[in-house]
Amino acid sequence: MFAVLDSIDAAIVRELQKDARLQNKDLAELVNVAPSTCVVRHRALRERGVITGYHAAVDLAAVGTPVQAMVAVRIRPHTRDIVEPFMNYVLSLPETLALSHVTGPEDFLVHVAVADVAHLQRLVLDRFTNRREVAEVHTNLLFSHIRKHG
Repeated sequence: MFAVLDSIDAAIVRELQKDARLQNKDLAELVNVAPSTCVVRHRALRERGVITGYHAAVDLAAVGTPVQAMVAVRIRPHTRDIVEPFMNYVLSLPETLALSHVTGPEDFLVHVAVADVAHLQRLVLDRFTNRREVAEVHTNLLFSHIRKHG
């Protein structure tokens, strides 16, 4: 269901996307409403499922996984009985940052972060290509990955 946001709700969401750690009084000031109004609106956005969570942005190099890649995977057969378990498997891998089920020649794009290129090679060969349902894998190293906030 599509959530309709008025200008205040949209401003709250925009500011929290920039900095999810904003204190209510600071958020209220940024969106030009009273703190009591802001806390009610913020709670309502969570309850309506517009705001689904908060996360910490991590410097991947600082945690030992500076090499990122997009692994494009085609599976066969492309059926619900195969797709759902495959998605659960990929999401269970510690190297997986994000998973997208897509249209086109590939079925999935898997954003991964690893320690080095040798780790990436082991991941592709030991965790993807050895699976029965995987028909094809293409791996692209990322030179940089910039996430838009707000």
